[in-house]
Amino acid sequence: MNEPQHRPAAYVLFSALLSLTLALFLSYACSPKKTEQARPNFLIIMSDNQSWNHLGAYGDSIVKTPHIDRVAQNGVKFTHAFCASPSCTPARAALLMGQEIYRLKEGANLWGTLPTEFRTYPDLLEEAGYLVGYEGKGWGPGNFEASGRIRNPGGNRYENFAAFLSSNKQTDGKPWLYWFSSKDPHRPYAVGSGTAAGIDSSRIKAPSYLPDVPEVKGDIGDYYAAIQHFDGETGTMLRELAESGELENTLIIICSDNGWQMPRGLANLYDFGTRVPLIISWAGSSHPGFHPGRTVDDVVSLNDIAPTLLELAGVRIPAAYTARSLTSLLTSSQNGRIDTSRTFTVMARERHAFVRKNGLGYPGRALRTHDFLYIRNLEPTRWPAGDPPLFGDVDAHMLHYPAPTKVFMLANRDKPEVAPLFRLAFDKRPAEELYDIRNDPDQLINLAGDGRYTEVKDALSRQLSAYLEKTEDPRATGQAVIWDSARYYEPRDFTPKPSKEAKEALKLKDVYNYLED
Repeated sequence: MNEPQHRPAAYVLFSALLSLTLALFLSYACSPKKTEQARPNFLIIMSDNQSWNHLGAYGDSIVKTPHIDRVAQNGVKFTHAFCASPSCTPARAALLMGQEIYRLKEGANLWGTLPTEFRTYPDLLEEAGYLVGYEGKGWGPGNFEASGRIRNPGGNRYENFAAFLSSNKQTDGKPWLYWFSSKDPHRPYAVGSGTAAGIDSSRIKAPSYLPDVPEVKGDIGDYYAAIQHFDGETGTMLRELAESGELENTLIIICSDNGWQMPRGLANLYDFGTRVPLIISWAGSSHPGFHPGRTVDDVVSLNDIAPTLLELAGVRIPAAYTARSLTSLLTSSQNGRIDTSRTFTVMARERHAFVRKNGLGYPGRALRTHDFLYIRNLEPTRWPAGDPPLFGDVDAHMLHYPAPTKVFMLANRDKPEVAPLFRLAFDKRPAEELYDIRNDPDQLINLAGDGRYTEVKDALSRQLSAYLEKTEDPRATGQAVIWDSARYYEPRDFTPKPSKEAKEALKLKDVYNYLED
């Protein structure tokens, strides 16, 4: 019998370490739960109709948003984020699809539907093993069943975030996506709610495109109160996330779907309808490669969220996407303008509410750079705010609930101090608009006809046309245009009935009819 060989101690130690490493590798490889946990969770917290500058983190000294401000301090704040469209349904559809609204057929309209040929990023994450859920509006308003979908494009509906987290524990802890879509600060606001929340409306300065009067200041105060309620909802969700033990592996996104619900805001391609807050934080700033406490000034779109989440989850980004991942901006250590290729974004609108005879929309396209906003109004003979006297693309669209700013401007439209502001918000517009953002941030002076800006206007026009053709906008390529005739799934809007208060204040009829006589 051969004698056993005596091996050096170093060899024995190496063998032991190799065996341990192999055992750990096999244990890890055979444990799908651990593999899935390595992929990040995604929590999207979205307000409804909130402009970018109405948060403490963005410099507003009156509205109090401590929970959101804390996320911004520990995350990345984007100062030039824009939605794809100043209208809820198409803006949310574009966010879910990572591409422009005019590529989404009926999905470009409010109260439309979303064809099943377009697959949302929640669908793609779910196929990759994620649990996906939403709360609130999600995609909408619209009729997703009309296209053959069996659930809201936002995912599976949950009563609240706590119920979602509990459900996830029962599925052995999958990575997850949860979209909380608040109702705030969407109108109607309870009149006086700002004062009840301790907001001193006398300290509010109305933007220069609105009358700086008590009625408007009080309306803005009520809007601020709704934002503060949204901040409270955010605080609750952050606490529940921390208590769940999932905080360290969760990417948090706070944003709005589009701008605020004031004249010249929602349903307009000006900044007040399209520029939104966007804050992204990862696990209290502890994730490797994520550099917190930064401000990014690159021009970005909410559409960029879709490819960002797919990339971070290790899921292939569809070739149809026109949006770009934000990952390089999140992992940069720089502030300010970082990616020199992010110089512009394109926005579009088709039909917002059913507010013109036979459902005609007010189609437009816009290109926004750091310095300029160029707008192309494709049907300038139509009323941009909707047919008078209701001007329904300025909410309240049927004047069926309180809208103090709108009512004040309609009631005082002939007064010298209100008339020019009324014309800006409600009157017909030229085919082209151009605004110098640095010198005119409130976009009051249209320079499209100013010869000193002809070169700038022509360059932006060519840039917009090239992008529309590249991304196959039917209005630019000569394909069929369906949006004026597409079905609108809220029939009560066909015959709007103003409230008693609006009828008395503005001498309105009991009912109006937008259908063919």
